[in-house]
Amino acid sequence: MTRSYSVRIHYRQKGTHHTVQVPEDRYILHSAENQGVELPFACRNGACTSCAVRVVSGELAQPEAVGLSPHLRDRGYALLCVSYPRSDLEVETQDEDEVYELQFGRYFGKGKIKVGLPLDED
Repeated sequence: MTRSYSVRIHYRQKGTHHTVQVPEDRYILHSAENQGVELPFACRNGACTSCAVRVVSGELAQPEAVGLSPHLRDRGYALLCVSYPRSDLEVETQDEDEVYELQFGRYFGKGKIKVGLPLDED
């Protein structure tokens, strides 16, 4: 039997709050959209930071979030397009540029990138 969790989403940019029910085997973004909640997204495959959130409380799994460094995951960031709930959750949307800067800002424009992206460093 598949468990379902309550996910509370604070969409900071619009000042709205939404609560959706998400099965443990479904992506949070997809489930929210199926329940009429519009959230930011772009690639839908865990490679960008458009749907980035900060986890306020609860747990999730995001094994396919290749666009988010382990360092940011450890700091509580997640990508809703490839995240599965593992408990009731509360998350808050983030500004894409802010997350991008946290992840790549120390590299780009400073000549530190030679080949590839610094996703697995630290």
